[in-house]
Amino acid sequence: MIVFAEGQSEEQFIKQVVAPSLHHQQIYLKAQTLKTSQQGTGGAVTFGRLMFYARNALRQYPNAILTTFLDLYGLDTDFPEFHEAKKQAEVAGRVAKLEAALHREVVTQVGCRAERFIPHIQPYEFEGLLFSDVTALSTIEPRWKRYLNQLRVIRDAFPTPEHINDSFETKPSRRLEALLEPQYRKTRHGPLVAGRVTLATMESECLHFRGWIEKLRALV
Repeated sequence: MIVFAEGQSEEQFIKQVVAPSLHHQQIYLKAQTLKTSQQGTGGAVTFGRLMFYARNALRQYPNAILTTFLDLYGLDTDFPEFHEAKKQAEVAGRVAKLEAALHREVVTQVGCRAERFIPHIQPYEFEGLLFSDVTALSTIEPRWKRYLNQLRVIRDAFPTPEHINDSFETKPSRRLEALLEPQYRKTRHGPLVAGRVTLATMESECLHFRGWIEKLRALV
């Protein structure tokens, strides 16, 4: 299975945490960060760019399955039914509509079997998963333990970690960057925290994420 990741922290999360959990089922994930330019990788994934790489991957590897790990926060407005999805009151409905539209467009444009593409858009971004266990999060750096109560306040303000909201100042990664000292660094701390929090805890706290993992396990 090929996994298109939004950025380098997401790619490492797939490689270090998600992929090893599927090896015993003989499901093998190959994560890659999409190029955003000739030199750059990660972030700012447009539908056009995603479609370019999806078409190439699905045609070049006819026995592979493709999935995505994209953040809802900052998703480009050119994604299918983006504006219609924004009208959904609940985040679960928004991502469901976006994923259904993305699946339809990729399968139609590539001309592949429907089961070869499993879209996943993470609400609101990868760092939301890290709030599944703020106690574990606070142990990554020795000085982060002093922020445990503040991390609990953030987590307790939302029904689930996947509801931590989507503006520049309130998205999960920005909350961590603004609060923690030494400052949270996505590519350094993200995969480390995810490993400490554990996949099982993320699944128990984050229903949409769990649904994606269950789809991958069902491939066996």
